[in-house]
Amino acid sequence: MSLPKFIVGMMFALAIVIGWSYFDGASLGTILLRAIICAVIIQAGYFLLVFAMIGRVTPTSADKVRQADRGAILNKVAEGEKLSARRSLH
Repeated sequence: MSLPKFIVGMMFALAIVIGWSYFDGASLGTILLRAIICAVIIQAGYFLLVFAMIGRVTPTSADKVRQADRGAILNKVAEGEKLSARRSLH
């Protein structure tokens, strides 16, 4: 889930909690407390979801990443152009 979708969903959930609290006749302090608790629970859930998604990804070896980058760079270099780390001052 992308961050903008998460934020929109969180706003809708908080609006529902605030609306439910208001129509329940709760005081302003109770409404605020319920909204904060709801926001913390949603944030913790999103963090755990992202953490689980990162944990499931198999790590890519650094050599494979370097090979892929090197291949992408070489494909962009024009035919006959020499790649060098040295730069001429002229």
